[in-house]
Amino acid sequence: MSQKIYCTASFKPKTGKEDALFRALQALEPNAHREDACLMYTVTRHIDNPFAQGNSYPIVFHEIWANRPAFEAHCQRREIREFFAAHLENPNGYIEDANVCVYTDEPVDYDAPAL
Repeated sequence: MSQKIYCTASFKPKTGKEDALFRALQALEPNAHREDACLMYTVTRHIDNPFAQGNSYPIVFHEIWANRPAFEAHCQRREIREFFAAHLENPNGYIEDANVCVYTDEPVDYDAPAL
């Protein structure tokens, strides 16, 4: 049975703050990569492409964690809590809006072997 957690965190920066927000999010990558259960943690920017013309916030974090407890521990790290306090909760922060979602790769009716 897969225990992986997939997190997609989309960010809408405040006007004129896109580059600063991107750099602030990139600064979180090195320490996240040091976490044993971090399988992927990458901040990306939206680019124009004729084959993918959907709508989204311009900055997106793609994360894969080995399991739910590891993801939740990561979310409670001081560095992560301070980032959201400074840039989302603080009116002077860089983020106008954020949408953070987690996913599993298991179907609802997956017949996983008993452990």
